[in-house]
Amino acid sequence: MYVPQAQLKNLEKLVLPGKALIVYGARQTGKTTLVKRYCESVNESYLYVDGEDLAVRDALESHSVERLKAFVGANRLLVVDEAQSIRKIGRNLKLLIDHVPDLKIIATGSSSFELAKDVGEPLTGRSYVLHMYPLAQLELASMENRHETESCLEERLVYGSYPEVVLLRDDSLRKRHLSTMVGVYLFKDILAHENVRDSDKLRRLLQLLAFQIGKDVSHNELATQLGMSKNTVARYLDLLEKVFVIFHRNGFSRNLRKELSKSNRYYFFDNGVRNALINNFNPLSLRDDAGLLWENYVVSERLKRNEYGGLFVSSWFWRTYDRKEIDLVEESGGQLRGYEMKWKEARKTSAPTDWVKQYPEATFEVVHPGNYLPFIT
Repeated sequence: MYVPQAQLKNLEKLVLPGKALIVYGARQTGKTTLVKRYCESVNESYLYVDGEDLAVRDALESHSVERLKAFVGANRLLVVDEAQSIRKIGRNLKLLIDHVPDLKIIATGSSSFELAKDVGEPLTGRSYVLHMYPLAQLELASMENRHETESCLEERLVYGSYPEVVLLRDDSLRKRHLSTMVGVYLFKDILAHENVRDSDKLRRLLQLLAFQIGKDVSHNELATQLGMSKNTVARYLDLLEKVFVIFHRNGFSRNLRKELSKSNRYYFFDNGVRNALINNFNPLSLRDDAGLLWENYVVSERLKRNEYGGLFVSSWFWRTYDRKEIDLVEESGGQLRGYEMKWKEARKTSAPTDWVKQYPEATFEVVHPGNYLPFIT
């Protein structure tokens, strides 16, 4: 079953002659499905290749204009899936753009650290970027009515939104699939490309983060708990962001002395991956972390909504030294907005006094299961 992908419309707008469109996303988020779906709709000749194919690598690592032109032939569109497997791919894509007039290029990659450093400088001014994430609720909305969406909320909080997990209807198969993902795919690109040999340390780091969702994270404390240096922890966190396992939010401050601005909070792109890492797929009635799952889900879904909608939004959290806080702060179009995530709806939750005094023009809203759908779709 195909779930209509929100990025397809954005991709159609950005596949242009003389440009390379780079599609980043974790493994199994649907990048291949996306580009194949696009190829089915085009009325021009195209060449679709897999970067993990040795013959393809040999051709696209050649740095020879004539060989590259021969490889593309008369095709007007080149699609390179898993492009991070090809060394110096950015340089060769630049050669194709410069020497094959009107050629359109799409390249997908599951690890932005490997692909970005190769395409960044060579393709400056010649590329666009799209991100793919596990299925967004705004995509699933096309297949569900409101009642179905509300009835699926608990399974989204527990099992997440990877395409195969959503389409599976058996919880035991979902657990097996997520456990396999965490065991086989989660660290594949880091271990293959970044000279990181200890996947156990990466797993332990993520397990610690799993219990700190919505809390300030100290690199020093993580380093002490893991028995490694602060710099190594920082490097691992950066790599885990670049393979789309986690993302962070910085503290928001506009010079109020009591505001924390140098702290980070980390979230998982997918709740199912988070729960697989700690091996906890219990129903919400048997958990004490439902609030964490709710905050992680809403913040990650909001990220997808902003990305897929082409919205230019800056995001932070807000906290003072005396522990007044707001889970999510956004700014767009000059408007500042604060959002607090509450799994259990309170009768009334007001914005912190310091927030109101410092930012009187800002809005404030509590996001709970009774009103969350417009917020994430």
